[in-house]
Amino acid sequence: MAFSIKEVATPMFQKNAFVIVIVAALSLAFGPHLAAEPGVPLQDEKKIEALTKSVHPSVVKVESRHGRRKVATGVVMDDAGHIVTTALISSTEEKVSVLASDGRWIQADFLGMDPETHIAVIRAKDKSLAPLSQGSASRLGPGAWIAVVSVSPENTPAVTQGIVSSVSEERLRLNVWVVPGSSGSPVVDAEGRMVGLLRGVYRDESPVVFEFREREVVGSGMVWSRAESPAAGMAVAVPMETVKAVFQEIRDTGKVQRGWLGVTIADSEDNQVVIAGLEKGSPADQAKLLEGDVVVKFNGRNMSDAASLAAAVRRTKPGQEAALQVLRKGKTLDVKVKMGAYPDKAAHREITLKFPELFAEPAPRTIEPPGPPGR
Repeated sequence: MAFSIKEVATPMFQKNAFVIVIVAALSLAFGPHLAAEPGVPLQDEKKIEALTKSVHPSVVKVESRHGRRKVATGVVMDDAGHIVTTALISSTEEKVSVLASDGRWIQADFLGMDPETHIAVIRAKDKSLAPLSQGSASRLGPGAWIAVVSVSPENTPAVTQGIVSSVSEERLRLNVWVVPGSSGSPVVDAEGRMVGLLRGVYRDESPVVFEFREREVVGSGMVWSRAESPAAGMAVAVPMETVKAVFQEIRDTGKVQRGWLGVTIADSEDNQVVIAGLEKGSPADQAKLLEGDVVVKFNGRNMSDAASLAAAVRRTKPGQEAALQVLRKGKTLDVKVKMGAYPDKAAHREITLKFPELFAEPAPRTIEPPGPPGR
């Protein structure tokens, strides 16, 4: 690579010009890579290669078919063949199979999913898959190094490295480059221990997944079209502690027991959480909550927005008593509510509403006449 420097009047300007040209030259030579993973630390290549080799046998490609084909990634959790993946694989009507690291296709059973964390659990009909070593997200902090190990579109090992951007009880924000099909991949630390499960891109937390539709063209075989979320340099993952809890509950019971109030809530213009509607006979209705009530606290925690209240309700187990502080016509009231169980139909409806393009009824296959001959 060659470049020239034009002389300028003073040494300082000359030095600055030199720096500018160097930066410009590097940008031209390496720009795509620098832009793809801003701020990513450089780790020893041999260590990353060894880490990928150790983790990849526990990573599988997950495919489901029910009129259409959806592709994600999964992680083997135990010797019984249980695998955690994304909740986009979320129906007992889907035919599920996994591609193991040794190239074998293995049939799997869908066990259940959680719309809150977007985690699903399936069980491969083969107990020879190697489970991944499990770590903890509790020791992670901003700047901690992590890697995401997945399966490439060519069905080969894939890895990308990055850092933790922020940590909370419910999610990990990651500065890491992810690509379509990576949802459900393990986030691992420098020792190759799983510390989280990749959920989606940071921008809107949409899933990173392949979705295929097939149509048959006479004389041309199958034509594939692909709809996918774009790759992004920021991602969201579920912390390992939550992954383990959700996995164990779905494995043992087929679902995650989450609390239910039976209310519709909204954020008001003055940043209050307002009950906009109640279901008849619901826990909220039985506790004499009313439309227009402002929820100030839930189990002693201030509720700043509707999303915070929804998350707090879901974390409460059915049958537990919750203490709400509400504001009604200027008066503060303390209300006790015995939580109900989040209905299965509502759970499936929620995940369907979040990703309608992936759960809409597939269009019937059509046979189209061949196009005009080429000129």
